[in-house]
Amino acid sequence: MPARTKFEAEFAEINQRLTMEGYVVISLGMFSLPDLSDYDWTVDSSDLRGRLGGVHFQMIRMADEVYIVDPGGYVGESTRREIAYAESLGKPVRYLSRECPARTGDGPKSEPDRTVPHR
Repeated sequence: MPARTKFEAEFAEINQRLTMEGYVVISLGMFSLPDLSDYDWTVDSSDLRGRLGGVHFQMIRMADEVYIVDPGGYVGESTRREIAYAESLGKPVRYLSRECPARTGDGPKSEPDRTVPHR
């Protein structure tokens, strides 16, 4: 079954807010993989993860800063890799949970599939 990114509503809210503040936002291209009747995602899952990971790293390289959508302060494994990559490039990293702690205290405790750079 295709993977789905958690926190879709939070991504949309942050995307809108940052855009209204004048930022150019680079975000997820999709929140779930398309349901293609003739495509077996289980066969392609490892290659697909690698390709999508490469896309995320490319977005980080393009960014002036990275905004982490982390409701409740949770950052999963793939997000930690992306943060480390951004920091290795000297990119500033901002966190939703550190800016709006009252609004993010009840977030899920499972890993988001991707927390994408928001610029």
